[in-house]
Amino acid sequence: MLQSVQTNPALTALARERILVLDGAMGTQIQALGLAEEDFHGGCACQFHSDHPQKGNNDLLILTQPDAIEQIHYDFAMAGADIVETNTFSATTIAQADYGMEDAVFELNRAGAALARRAMDRAKARDGRPRFVAGAIGPTNRTASISPDVNDPGFRAVTFDDLRNAYATQVKGLIAGGSDIILIETIFDTLNAKAAIFACQQVFAETGTSLPLMISGTITDASGRTLSGQTPTAFWYSVMHARPFTVGLNCALGAEAMRPHLAELSGVAECFTCAYPNAGLPNAFGEYDETPDQTAAQIGGFARDGLVNVVGGCCGTTPEHIRAISEAVAGQPPRALP
Repeated sequence: MLQSVQTNPALTALARERILVLDGAMGTQIQALGLAEEDFHGGCACQFHSDHPQKGNNDLLILTQPDAIEQIHYDFAMAGADIVETNTFSATTIAQADYGMEDAVFELNRAGAALARRAMDRAKARDGRPRFVAGAIGPTNRTASISPDVNDPGFRAVTFDDLRNAYATQVKGLIAGGSDIILIETIFDTLNAKAAIFACQQVFAETGTSLPLMISGTITDASGRTLSGQTPTAFWYSVMHARPFTVGLNCALGAEAMRPHLAELSGVAECFTCAYPNAGLPNAFGEYDETPDQTAAQIGGFARDGLVNVVGGCCGTTPEHIRAISEAVAGQPPRALP
């Protein structure tokens, strides 16, 4: 086994003992709240202000609707999640520039991790089960490997250092808020992920606090490749230098379509593997129709075939999906490490 440089003994011990459960889709739960523009601003509750419309800036709800976000974390924990992700998928200066909220980034991450930590402490107080907070880092809305201009293939909308600096601010906030893990997820461009990994290593060295890394790519279509062109095997070899706690796949595909790509990754990865697919593919209205039982049956198959160490849900998955997934993998042995 490729040993992780950053370790959490309690987390590692649990992962060796059983399949761990990650939470489901924060965005799906937020959409169900039916919030309006004024709910995102939160009146005087937020010390950061912008002239931009904020509806859709789900990360900002950490500051303007903290009780609602904490309750979502708590609901996922009580549904069976061992690990919950912070609501910080787009909490970088690059992504928040769309909303004019760059100045809020450190506090979004610090407060986001603290909210999740508080929810996990509540859950543990209720049932005694240890739970972990994964500081979620999304890919940003820019890609370092591909030009956004078809007429200028050499153009890049972002540089490696732009990404590294943006991610470093995010990681500092996630550590300050009490994250147990850093989760670099929905990776469509591995160069972006490398910038995030570098930022983590830089911040760990500066702060003296090292956290386990979870790294999760996304296969965008039936080609079996990431948007930047890598197969699951190539993706692993590109990030294995980070010695992650887990490597895996999430988003874009439902469990059925993800399975062959997960099997390929599981066959080469020297660390724990993680899979959290969507609840199927979106329908014509952008909604997900796969029921908790349907999703859980397929993820249970991942477990029976020895493909996974950590499972959960991405777009369209609710606490009911996570409860069904948790039940489907209960008692199944975790994937054996090389």
